[in-house]
Amino acid sequence: MQEEIRKLLVAMGEDPERQGLIKTPERVERSLRYLTRGYGQTLEEVVGGALFDAEGDDMVIVRDIEFFSMCEHHLLPFTGKCHVGYIPKGKVLGVSKIARIVDMYARRLQLQERLTRQIAEAIMKVTGAEGVGVVMEARHLCMQMRGVEKQHSVMTTSSALGSFRREAATRNEFLRLIK
Repeated sequence: MQEEIRKLLVAMGEDPERQGLIKTPERVERSLRYLTRGYGQTLEEVVGGALFDAEGDDMVIVRDIEFFSMCEHHLLPFTGKCHVGYIPKGKVLGVSKIARIVDMYARRLQLQERLTRQIAEAIMKVTGAEGVGVVMEARHLCMQMRGVEKQHSVMTTSSALGSFRREAATRNEFLRLIK
């Protein structure tokens, strides 16, 4: 990877032997491996044993989970907040594991639409929930730094599974509670 980064620097008109760039290929490789570490994780590893018996069936919501991802079209970051809700059916997930699931999928080259759906499907799969809702709001640097250069645009995506899709009242309660 480092040799390819050196070639990229040359293609941009830079001198990879310049003092400030000598270690750049190594730093960029470490950075990219960190930013895409989700490829090396599995849902089972992330969740571990953090699934617990629960008697209630009231909605569980974790709001404002910060995330960072990279657009697969431009390899530029997009960042924002993720809101996750689910209605347990006998099992609840440790709260930190919800954030870890968000991170696992966000730390891959992504489309926000796919990311939203992957998180919802993972929560549903792990918990066997009655329903799951996920809303993501993000700013995309590919829109801010290049192309249309719109600085304040926010993209919002949602995924609703099970009762969150079937029942308007459930979906509306979730949307009201995350605002």
